[in-house]
Order: sequence, then C-alpha cells, then structure tokens
Amino acid sequence: MMIQFILSLAIYSVVPHVDFDRYQGTWHEIARFPNRFQKRCVGDVTATYSLRSDKKIDVLNRCRVADGSYISARGIAKTVGQGQPNSMLKVRFAPRFLSFLPMVWGDYHVLTLAPDYSYAAVGSPDRRYLWILARSPAVQASTYRQILEEVRAKGFDVERLVQ
Repeated sequence: MMIQFILSLAIYSVVPHVDFDRYQGTWHEIARFPNRFQKRCVGDVTATYSLRSDKKIDVLNRCRVADGSYISARGIAKTVGQGQPNSMLKVRFAPRFLSFLPMVWGDYHVLTLAPDYSYAAVGSPDRRYLWILARSPAVQASTYRQILEEVRAKGFDVERLVQ
C-alpha cells in the first residue's frame, strides 16, 4: 500500500515531443480506467483531434451507448507551455465562458507514443485517468502487453484497465 502511494506521487516521464500534424485524426479506445464521464459508453469509443490555426486542438469524443445510439462531447486542448514538453496538455469540455477557471481544465499527458503514431497511452499525473488509444479498433496482443509495461513502469495500476 505504501509503495503504491509513493509511486502515485512520483513524477513520470512523458513523450518529449508530439508532432500534432501526425497526432490529429481519429483514435480508437483500446482500454481505459473507469471514469464517471464515460459511464454510459459500452463500445465504439473514439477520440478525434483536429489541429486549429491557433495551435489549439479541437477534440471530439464519441461512443456507443446501450441502446445502440451514439453520444459525443466536444472539447478543446492546449499545450501547458512554460517550458514543458508539448506532450503535456490541458483539455476542457466545459463551456468556453468557464475557460478562465483552472478546475475545468484536465490533464492530458501523452505517456507513450508509437514511432509511427499507431498507438498512444494518455494519462494524468495523479494516475486517476489512463487511456490506451490506437489508430485501429484493436492492437496485437504483443503491442498491448508492451504498452501495459510502459505505463506500469510510470506507476499506473494496469489492473484497473477495462477494455
């Protein structure tokens, strides 16, 4: 228990640089930590990122719910800046008029990224959130195991992942 607590406080490394021209597009959720805002999602979860002219990123999250229909949430992401790697972003799904409030911005850190941008793992520094994403709806078992090892080494409890 104490070791897990210490790991949760430890700083982890992020990807040193993300080429957002290559990162933009649609990503399929392979696995995630359970969270309240995806509670209704039962499958076909995607995140689509579009680079804007102001260097921010439009975000469209979409999923299928139990009745077969789809729900979506639109947001915006921005890099943290201030000398931090551009793989450390903040994302907001709250209305724009609330964007001045720090609590409406969530951490979105790119923890691992395939050289060919075929998969990524994204999480938060408190290790409450983790998503494994891929360009296709599935990844090879060996690739998935590699991603799990990488995020486990960063202090994430991979046993919490749901697929």
